[in-house]
Amino acid sequence: MSSTYKYELVVCIVNAGYSQNVMESARAAGAKGGTIVRGRGSANPEAEEFFNISIQPDKEVMLILVPSEIKDSVIKTIYKNCGLSTEGRGIVFSLPVERTTKIKEELEEPNE
Repeated sequence: MSSTYKYELVVCIVNAGYSQNVMESARAAGAKGGTIVRGRGSANPEAEEFFNISIQPDKEVMLILVPSEIKDSVIKTIYKNCGLSTEGRGIVFSLPVERTTKIKEELEEPNE
């Protein structure tokens, strides 16, 4: 599916201690970098049963802004290396970015 947005925000949530694995995977797929935010997860037993995993409370959230053309590659590479079947127990998804301003030229020119 083709995106009408120039950029996508790839979001990955993993158990604490696995953010470096995510960033290495994202860079291997063409991402330039990202931001790591520490957090705590909360889930009820039904969510753990639904995903068939044990939810660890300490989490790291990676926010990675990428050109839309490489989003699928970034997501697939992250999930392969850091997804639910790995020790990081990561989930990854993207959100369209409608507007940006003053993005470094490494990512291209900003939307007007």
